[in-house]
Amino acid sequence: MRKISVKIILAAAGALLLGLAGLDVASANTSMLGDFHYNKPAFVHDHPFARKKLVIQVSQASKARWNLVLNNTQNILNYFGQEEVQVVVVTFGPGVKMLLSRSPVAQRIQAMNAEGVEFDACHNTMLSMKKQFGHMPKLVPAAVIVPGGIVRIMQLESHGFDYVKP
Repeated sequence: MRKISVKIILAAAGALLLGLAGLDVASANTSMLGDFHYNKPAFVHDHPFARKKLVIQVSQASKARWNLVLNNTQNILNYFGQEEVQVVVVTFGPGVKMLLSRSPVAQRIQAMNAEGVEFDACHNTMLSMKKQFGHMPKLVPAAVIVPGGIVRIMQLESHGFDYVKP
């Protein structure tokens, strides 16, 4: 008889429970749906020495706006240094299209994720997209699913993040 890891069993049970609860989660992406705590923000990248914290809102389906956000983010990283600043880009509404797997900025997002930038996608928006298209949108691997984009922005602001909407 093969031994099965407790982590594998728990992951499978969690996926089953989410499915039974009617929550539709993109399986390839990190998700904060099961353990989102407003008073205790979690992140995919650890920035223990960050002296500056920034959350950037993306709520438009505009390639020019997306490039502006990514350029601004890179400028912030260059100015402060990637160990000195924590940047979270939060998308919701039409802005979630920025994080689609076939987005024109998908490669830049992956590269910036490697530099420690977090890219969050609003689950509420994803559910609306599912109703429209019949399936959950496929996101870039770097995307992190959060319960709500605006709630995530509020959470981060309440924990000392500066807010920018380019």
